[in-house]
Amino acid sequence: MRKPILNRRDLLLGSAAALAFGAAPRTQAQPRRASPTPEGVRLNALFDAIMKENLDRSPMSVSGLGLDKGERARQKSQLDDSSIAAWEGNKRRTADHLARLRGIDADALGLQERVNYDSVLYGITLGAQVERDISYIGDAYYGSPYVLSQLSGSYQRVPDFLDSQHAIETKADAEAYLSRLSAFATVLDQEAGKARHDVALGVIPPDFIIDKALIQMRALRDAPPGQAVLVRSLSRRAREKGLAGDWEQRAAALYTGKVQPALDRQIALMNEMRRHSVHAAGVARLPQGAAFYALALKQQTTSDVPPTEIHQTGLDLVRSQSAQADAILKAQGYTQGSVGERLRALFDDPKLRYPNTDAGKTKLIADLNAKAIEVQAKLPEWFGTLPKARLVIRRVPQAIEAGASGGYYESGSLDGTRPGAYYVNLRDTAELPSWVLPSITFHEGVPGHHLQLSLAQEADLPLIRKGGSFAGYTEGWALYAEQLAVEMGLYEHDPLGHVGQLHESLFRCVRLVVDTGLHSQGWSREQAIRYMVDALGDTEAAMASEVEKYCVWPGQASSYMLGKLDWLRLRQKAKDALGPRFDIRRFHDAGLLWGAMPLGVLDRRIEAYIKTA
Repeated sequence: MRKPILNRRDLLLGSAAALAFGAAPRTQAQPRRASPTPEGVRLNALFDAIMKENLDRSPMSVSGLGLDKGERARQKSQLDDSSIAAWEGNKRRTADHLARLRGIDADALGLQERVNYDSVLYGITLGAQVERDISYIGDAYYGSPYVLSQLSGSYQRVPDFLDSQHAIETKADAEAYLSRLSAFATVLDQEAGKARHDVALGVIPPDFIIDKALIQMRALRDAPPGQAVLVRSLSRRAREKGLAGDWEQRAAALYTGKVQPALDRQIALMNEMRRHSVHAAGVARLPQGAAFYALALKQQTTSDVPPTEIHQTGLDLVRSQSAQADAILKAQGYTQGSVGERLRALFDDPKLRYPNTDAGKTKLIADLNAKAIEVQAKLPEWFGTLPKARLVIRRVPQAIEAGASGGYYESGSLDGTRPGAYYVNLRDTAELPSWVLPSITFHEGVPGHHLQLSLAQEADLPLIRKGGSFAGYTEGWALYAEQLAVEMGLYEHDPLGHVGQLHESLFRCVRLVVDTGLHSQGWSREQAIRYMVDALGDTEAAMASEVEKYCVWPGQASSYMLGKLDWLRLRQKAKDALGPRFDIRRFHDAGLLWGAMPLGVLDRRIEAYIKTA
């Protein structure tokens, strides 16, 4: 999973030319931007204006992109406004951006300009439709109908943001951290106001979602000041930089005096919501629930495939992927029981697990780094252009690991000072046995998210297209990268690792079934969990966490496999058209060096590549 840096709403709203620095250095194979057309000059000016407006109101995006310097240094002491007034202002800006964008003559644009324009237009049009047709606020970061859940809300995001994206080099940076820590309490109360707005419209998370969120909120609230991540992050990093000052005491005073009371108020609100919650898992029960899910699917997958077809595609793929896993398992001597039961036997084999200890988890991270180095050595045979950005592998922060996914990727800063990071969830090493870890690493690291997103950041593209994300494209690429690892020979001497790759692919097939089952076919939480456990062999606890994520993030689970199928379809299309002239490196460059885009735009991009190849 790619963890967004920008607010997901901003990623849907536009694109812009780089504002704070020149274009990133270009590698030889990277296409040069053609001289702009007259209409392209107008488009780029509009991009500049839209991006400036987006950055002006999103200090967290500014820090996430590493732009909180110079004239934007003042934003380093601020968090994003999360009030109802800000939400209403966003809606007005969306409508304005759309009207201005439609004033561009798209037919007068050059090829790359048209890719930029079409990608931005798709996102901004959908953003406007959501804000026009859906009356409740929800969480724009993930596209969730719920302001607060086990996944959404600033209590989830801000501690990790301050620790990983708020850089501390100087005393001014440390002071800015304290200002943001104080502002965190305000944001918590603003979110509570939005949640009350939605509750009045009948939008309340399911009871099991509230229960999980309360566990996490209390864990954040109840940490003693000396152990709280919000306090320790500042004191540790200030000490590492040799910054004199009573940073720990000042942070602790804000934590106990402002943040904890605000968390108490948010916890009280969640307890009140719990008394009115129901157990139904899907969004169909919500006001405008069917419309919300249709828009969520379109935003996440960037396709128009209806839920019934997605559901059937998932069922068909589960059968075919299970058959492939069955063949390899039998060849390795695993012959008894269903595919799910044999996968469960692999999960339960202590020889295939890392010890659930600090030493075991340290060894796991070290082995993942070794695997990343192994695959990087093979990349030049498969890609014409490689990223310059470094990749680091880290543990998911323990404060949020209970509700986090098994792994996710966080992009580095645009200036390269903060590397891209693959986070692996080590709440229980039994959930991540050695035979599934290679495929997860290929997905989150290379040749998956790190390679694709870093190439986009280093490309000669408008700024927000560098960090932009369309899940059908980005998650589809990362899942395609898992299969590409098989073709690269990375499992040649690791048959159980290949089973792990098939397990992860099967996992995404199952998600097609479960996502649509929950939100369009009335499946219960328990029904979805049972289906996943039976098909995959994963623990019930792990699958419960997954299902609960899908409940609050509709459509996202479907983006992976639908996107992968499109990447594979386009590759075969290029092979059929080009025959012996087909070069996998040129195909990958054609799809990757133009930034993330809707799948329909990717289709037209590959058509253009075929014509010129």
